[in-house]
Amino acid sequence: MKNLTIIILLTFLFSCNNPTEKKSSVPVVGFLDLLQDETLAKAKQGFFDALAKGGFSEKDSTLKIIYRNAQGDQPTLIQACDYLLSQKVDLIATNPTLSTITAIQKTKDIPVFMMVSPSPANAKLNDKDDNAPKNLFGVYETLDYIDTSVALIKMIFPKAKKVGTIYNQAEPQSVDAYNEIKKQCDKSGLLLESLPVNNSSETQLAVQSLINKGIDIFFALPDNTVFASFETIAKTCDEKKIPVFTSEAGLVARGALVSYGADMYQWGYQSGEQAAQFLKTKSLAGLKPLLYETLNFT
Repeated sequence: MKNLTIIILLTFLFSCNNPTEKKSSVPVVGFLDLLQDETLAKAKQGFFDALAKGGFSEKDSTLKIIYRNAQGDQPTLIQACDYLLSQKVDLIATNPTLSTITAIQKTKDIPVFMMVSPSPANAKLNDKDDNAPKNLFGVYETLDYIDTSVALIKMIFPKAKKVGTIYNQAEPQSVDAYNEIKKQCDKSGLLLESLPVNNSSETQLAVQSLINKGIDIFFALPDNTVFASFETIAKTCDEKKIPVFTSEAGLVARGALVSYGADMYQWGYQSGEQAAQFLKTKSLAGLKPLLYETLNFT
């Protein structure tokens, strides 16, 4: 009886510590979101819809999702990224730019699938030889479409002379977009009035100040501060009958008059297709950051 007890105990210990014991086959995806926003949420939905079509969803118990939203706070974003890494996720999805930059700064091993982000070069993520990080995938934009967005102003309102915009100087993509719209306004003979903002609580006062300067058009840049407070921007402009143009298709449903640019849902979907391929094949072969090419006029 004593020998039987020892055998049972040894069997139990071996089964608990056996290094060849298989881990769960269900992949774990970490999703790192910067803030709660209706426009950015479309990209997230597209990402998970693509995963579901590829055979990975929590509903079917074929995927585990760990979602973290920093609510617009950068220290919280860093903590959220650290948590995802501690959970040993199979990949990290990032939305938008600051989430992508944070994840790449924190890990060189776990694949990062970006969306609503600029090119690795514009995000200052490339190395000295101009190579993108080896663990960065997903879909990016170059802002080249802003020239068409600005051209639409003159097409629809040929008498317009002054355009107003706001941008967050702390966001690389926002600064790049501001520089691009400034260049295009100069080419089109439009005067650009701009004001920097640090957070969404400053947008109403900034927009009102631009209106007081006599702007004919307000242009909503691809900027997280703009996304987070767009209803306030649209309402302030609407009260003074100032049309709102934008390069982000999702903002039309929220009050913009015209957009020419990226569809957020499709952006996330294309990134999700890459992530699904990785989860299926367990390989990153053939994957690389891709330029978002599907642009819409709304």
